[in-house]
Parts: sequence; structure tokens; C-alpha cells
Amino acid sequence: MKFFSFFFSLFFFAGMANAREGGLPPVFGAEYAGKAFHDSRARSYLTPQRIVWQYDGGGKLISLPNALLAEGHNGQSELTGRAVCTMRSADAEYPAILLDFGREIQGGIQIVTGITDNHAPVKIRVRFGESVSEAMSNKGEQGATNDHAVRDFIMEVPWLGVAETGNSGFRFVRIDLVEPNTELKLKEVNAVFTYRDIPYLGSFRSSDERLNRIWMTGAYTVHLNMQEYIWDGIKRDRLVWLGDLHPEVMTVSSVFGYNEVIPKSLDLARDITPLPAWMNGMCSYSLWWIIIHRDWYRYQGNRAYLKEQQTYLTGLLQLLFTKVDASGKEQLDGGGRFLDWPSSENKEGVNAGLQALLTLAFQAGAELCAVLGDRQLSAECSAVAARMQQQVPHHNRLKQAAALLSLAGMLPPEQANDEVIAVGGAKEFSTFYGYYMLQAQAKAGAYQEALDNIRRFWGGMLDMGATTFWEDFNLDWMENAAGIDEIVPEGKKDIHADFGAYCYENLRHSLCHGWASGPTAWLSEHVLGVQVVEAGGKALRIEPHLGDLQWVEGTFPTPYGTVKISHKKDASGKIISSVKAPKGVKIIGKSVKK
Repeated sequence: MKFFSFFFSLFFFAGMANAREGGLPPVFGAEYAGKAFHDSRARSYLTPQRIVWQYDGGGKLISLPNALLAEGHNGQSELTGRAVCTMRSADAEYPAILLDFGREIQGGIQIVTGITDNHAPVKIRVRFGESVSEAMSNKGEQGATNDHAVRDFIMEVPWLGVAETGNSGFRFVRIDLVEPNTELKLKEVNAVFTYRDIPYLGSFRSSDERLNRIWMTGAYTVHLNMQEYIWDGIKRDRLVWLGDLHPEVMTVSSVFGYNEVIPKSLDLARDITPLPAWMNGMCSYSLWWIIIHRDWYRYQGNRAYLKEQQTYLTGLLQLLFTKVDASGKEQLDGGGRFLDWPSSENKEGVNAGLQALLTLAFQAGAELCAVLGDRQLSAECSAVAARMQQQVPHHNRLKQAAALLSLAGMLPPEQANDEVIAVGGAKEFSTFYGYYMLQAQAKAGAYQEALDNIRRFWGGMLDMGATTFWEDFNLDWMENAAGIDEIVPEGKKDIHADFGAYCYENLRHSLCHGWASGPTAWLSEHVLGVQVVEAGGKALRIEPHLGDLQWVEGTFPTPYGTVKISHKKDASGKIISSVKAPKGVKIIGKSVKK
């Protein structure tokens, strides 16, 4: 008996440990080692918020559609005669319904069916869309595509059962019957929301609700892209893009603090890109890998993790030394000379931007090598960066280039802003490099101009129905355009289907792209005023710039805990600040500024 109890205890506690660690059940033996991986994401099921459109043949083809919007969904088929949504096709008429889940999500749908006389499976067509017009489109029409994520397909659903399908970024789902004289009982159509169940440790709230929405939309855009790896887009570009990753890293650091998805993605890019290859096939993206590691270390302070990068970092820096001539001019070659898509046709401007970006990478490399104790390599990076700063190419009136030149110390900040970045306000901003334009405006002290640009550019997407920020956006697109959440009226432009360029033409355009989240990190850094002074958040400088705001409050995550901050203008316009920091975090330079 004691013998049995002993082994039962061993088995029981081993099983409990296995369950705690999220592993496989004990019946799976050693032969599965290394052949299974754990999904760190959660799943929630969302009920549709509204019916946007339906084809019901004058009421003949669909009955009780609002049952799909009812509360109390449970994902379970029931052997009852309860009233549910019924779709019936005729000889030449096929019912269809378009559902709106209220906001962009990553995942699929769950279809729960009821009782019909015919027990055969029913064929339906499913179309996911980030906009109404995309969900209403046919594949191949105005750029509608199944690239990266299949969003338009025919499937069978069972009689009195449950089917789950889809893996895409979407807000809208259209369902059609595709065979004649068929009946389908739809008890439920739920969105299967797949996401990391993590707290929003950082926060931002101010006297301007538009800015508050922009901050949260940027945070949510990145959250959706934090899947098993961090993607740039949840419908298209479901890849680890290193350049695009930098604004996402800054947003993650400001909102979520440490998350494994960042080092996991950085390591993937390193491991699949042996030197001398360029990450993602682009020379500029290998530069961003260095800059990202500097900023990730600055926010997280994990020297052990940084040490794991030393061999690759050293090899990459040595490679980059060979890409600078004796005068200090960059000679990057291969893999495309790329900043972002809207700048790509301005070759002179791109050249200037790459000169500045390589300088920034060497400056970051100098910091990292100093932390790692390689003083010789750190000094060499600093010397090359200083030599490059003497070669200042013309920005060719490209805002992306002017921003990088300013941030690299190669162009006076006020000159970069007044001559280029501020011209036309938010016109010619881009969703990716808009973050660096805002950073350059902050360096020039143009905080109010930056706030106005955030409101107009990123707020413009919200005005068009966005719940996440887009791959690209142009203020000119808004003229006489319908929002993404409606059927486009006659005489109006379709902001999704009628615009876009390069790799994101028309409906191929992604409406959830993490590289567009820059304002979230920027508002936390410059309006809430949190600047990391010592790695890992050991010391923070709190320096708010409220512009026309009356007050702002929020939180900021550090490895030591969350910092609580509030700023409020008194009657004279002076800012009164309150900062509560956890033990281990030193607050320095807290100042009162107008």
C-alpha cells in the first residue's frame, strides 16, 4: 500500500508540475520531446456588434438575423427548437449577411449550427475584411487577396455542430450560402479572438480625448501584432520585419514593459540571417537591429541577454565598418536601399537618410559595446560615427531624411523642422517614419506642432473608422471618402479600395500595422514626460511638455514596477507634477515647465 501511495504521489505531482508548466499531458512520452510547442496566446469569443448589410430577398431568405447579436452565446449546439437565424437559398437566390465585430481583431470565426431536416453539411462562403468593402469584395478584385492569410474561401459546416475557421486580421465577416435550395440554421457566429492576455501597465489620459484615443489605438495595434512572434501586420506582413519593429519595441516598452515576444523575435531575425546577409534582405534593417537592441537594453537593463548578442553584434559592426569610405560616406550595398515606401522614389533623400541611419547605428553600437566591456570596438564605432557626421548629404526636402539627419546630430533640429518637417504640417507624414518626424520635432522643441500633427494624421485614420492604425495613410485620401465601416455611397471614394501604392495597393493594404504606433510611445515620452536615463529604468527624467493640454496623467512600466505620474496646469499656466515611483527607481530632473 505504501509502495502504491509513493508512486501515485510521484505521478500526481509530476502531472501537476506538467500542468503548471503548460506542457503535454503525461500520456505523451519522450518521443514528443522537441516536437511540440506551446501557444502562449489566449482565445476569447466575441459576439457581433451589428449587422451592416444583408441580402434576404425581401425577407424570404433570412429570418431572425438579430438572433446573432443576442447576449448569452456559449459556443454550444443545442438539441432544442429555440428560434435562431435561418438562411434559405432558392433556385437562383442566395442569402448573405455581413457582420461587424466592432473593432479589428486577429483570429477567425466560430459557427454554431442548429437543427434542420437535412443532416448533410452545408457549404458556405466566408469573407473576412478589415473594411466593409474588403469583406464585400471578390478575390482579385481591387487588390483583394489571400496573401499571408486566407480571407475568402468556401467551407462546409456541420448539421447541429460547431466549426471554427480562419486565421486573419479582420473586423467584418460576410457569410453566403452558395448552393441552391439549402437551409442553414445559425445559432451563433462568434469571432475567435487570439491574443496575448497581458496587462496594459502603461497608460495615458489627458484633457484631449482625441489624443487619448490615439494613444490607446497605437497600443492596441501593437498588442494585436504580439502573436507568437511580433508581426508588422495581422492580415498581411505577418512576418518579423526588423525596421518596422523599432516603433513597436518603443510602444511595447511604454505600454507592456518586458514581454518575451521582443527577444524571441530579435533572436529569430539573428538566427535566420547569417552574416554577411542583411536582415529581411535590406541593409537598413540590419541597422535597425542594432538600434533596437540599444533601446531594449535601455528600457529593460538585461545585460545577460545583451551578452548573448555580442558575437553577432561584433560581426555586424565589423561588416558595417567596411561600408564607410575614408571620407565618412556610407557605401551600403545590396538588399535594396530602403527607408520606407513613401520615400522610396526620392533617391537623393533616401541616400541622405541612410547616411544618417548608419550613423545612428554606430552611435548605438558604441553604447552597446561599452556596456559589454569592449572599449576598443566602442571607440571605433564612435570614431566612425563622428567621421560620418562630417558628411552631411542634402535631404532633398524628404521629411524622413530630415528627421534622421536631425536625430543623428547632422542637421540642426530647428533647421530640419522649419525647412522640411513642419512644411505642410502632417502632409507627407508616413505611418512608419512619422514617429521619427515627431521625435525630430521634439528635439527642435516643436511640441505643439507635433501634437497638432498627431491629431491630424493619426486622428484622421480614426475619423475614417479605424480601430487600429494602418500600413500607410495620406491626408489627401480623406477628401470625399467614405469610412471603412460603411457601404460606400454612390459618388464617394472608397478609402480602402481606391488608394494605396507599392506593395499595398487598394484592398491589399493592411489596416493594422504595428509600425504606425509611434504616437503612443511619443506621448508617453514627451507629454507624460518619461525619459529613461539609466538602463532598466533605474533612473527616469520626468519632463512634461503639455502644449495646449490642461492636464495629463498616466503610468509607465519599469522592471521595478509601475511609475504613476500626473501633471496639471495651475491658473498661471505653471505645471504642477506628482510622481510616485517604486523602490529602485530614481526620479531626476523633475521640472516645472510651461
